[in-house]
Amino acid sequence: MNIKDIKTAYFLGIGGIGMSAIARYFKAIGIEVLGYDKTRNDFTLKLEEEGFDIHYFESLDSIPENVKNGYRSIVIYTPAIPKDNIEFRYFVEHDIHLYKRAEVLGMISSNAYTIAVAGTHGKTTTSSMLAHLFNECGINFTAFLGGISANFESNYVHKTDGISLFEKPIMVLEADEFDRSFLHLNPDIAIVTSTDADHLDIYGEPEEVKRSFQEFVDKLKKGGWAIINDLLDLKTTENLITYGKTDAAMAQYSGIKVINHQFCFVYKHKEYSFEVRNSLPGFHNVENATAAITVCLHLNLPSKFIIAACGSFKGVRRRFEYVYNRAQYVVIDDYAHHPTELKACINSVRELYPKKHITGVFQPHLYSRTRDFADEFAEALDLLDECWLMDIYPARELPIEGINAEYIALKMAKTPLLISKENVVKKLEEKPEELLIILGAGNIDQLVKPIRTIYEKADRIS
Repeated sequence: MNIKDIKTAYFLGIGGIGMSAIARYFKAIGIEVLGYDKTRNDFTLKLEEEGFDIHYFESLDSIPENVKNGYRSIVIYTPAIPKDNIEFRYFVEHDIHLYKRAEVLGMISSNAYTIAVAGTHGKTTTSSMLAHLFNECGINFTAFLGGISANFESNYVHKTDGISLFEKPIMVLEADEFDRSFLHLNPDIAIVTSTDADHLDIYGEPEEVKRSFQEFVDKLKKGGWAIINDLLDLKTTENLITYGKTDAAMAQYSGIKVINHQFCFVYKHKEYSFEVRNSLPGFHNVENATAAITVCLHLNLPSKFIIAACGSFKGVRRRFEYVYNRAQYVVIDDYAHHPTELKACINSVRELYPKKHITGVFQPHLYSRTRDFADEFAEALDLLDECWLMDIYPARELPIEGINAEYIALKMAKTPLLISKENVVKKLEEKPEELLIILGAGNIDQLVKPIRTIYEKADRIS
């Protein structure tokens, strides 16, 4: 399908973070956009404010006739849509092709200079930071992000008032490994941050996850560049830059130190050597910044602008985001939902606040992930001084017998508090914790606003 021939784009699950970015792109280029989502939330409300036509009930009457008959239209769906959804079934039964988000990103980026950021961890922060660095360096680009960038207040960025580096547009994409979606992309630059085992409900074995990332790297355009974490065992017949903290890494970070709750480090690659003050805390974010900086230098962007931009990067919503930050109380919200991400977040908080008692409230995400990594979750959560453990957020899954929050709790050395979402708020109202981390990828984010209110009130009283 040629995008120029599309009159109407119809989305099943328009409120998803990746779906809404594509919806914004289509609307920006003059395509009529409308769609369905199960629930009205902050994302869909923002889309409504921007003029998108969204309905929240399954209805064939809400689908335009040209979409029903496939005339100059495209239907895009998220895998979270149940297969018995009335609208989904209509398209299947009438042989109307349903496009995955990644397929559409592949179409959109086919004639662009594409920079695709992949990894089981770090891809959202790295792609968002790259977009910010590009913006601060004054170059034109389009970015489709897997989170809400705090600098842009959006998951979609389209800059046209700067300098064009190539005759074709630059696109920054987050390359999602779920369901092997990223294999629809053929990037000019492929960044791989990590290949830890995840989505084993899809891949089956950890080695299959790694093989899929290798396939992603193999899909580089001829003459393209792979920028890969030095710890990963990935090969490429194209150009390669490794990054990391080892002596073998081609682009290196070293000398990490914490100054005023910021992680500072020295970056070295080829003739470049300079100190970076990373505004986003965390050891893992030093690594993410190193990848983003390496891309910018590869494109010959000025190092002085890159350094300044690292200091003004505000991060991504729900990625080590400060909900409340005062002398007496600190609350951090983080999307961490994999053991490796939990360890990175908790260890970074410990480095920033070595004298504070750290309490974490964690909501496991998916029954299958909880089953597959229960031992690793237990080990990560034991790094907290105190752990409050909510029940599992099922997302797209049905329950698995015997798999619940207690399944993790029984494997922990420390005894966690099993707690409901409602009782988290009640417990904090009684006594706010001095340093609280909100952890998880489900609906635990609904606690952020009430918790912020509790801490604001507690500070006023004290």
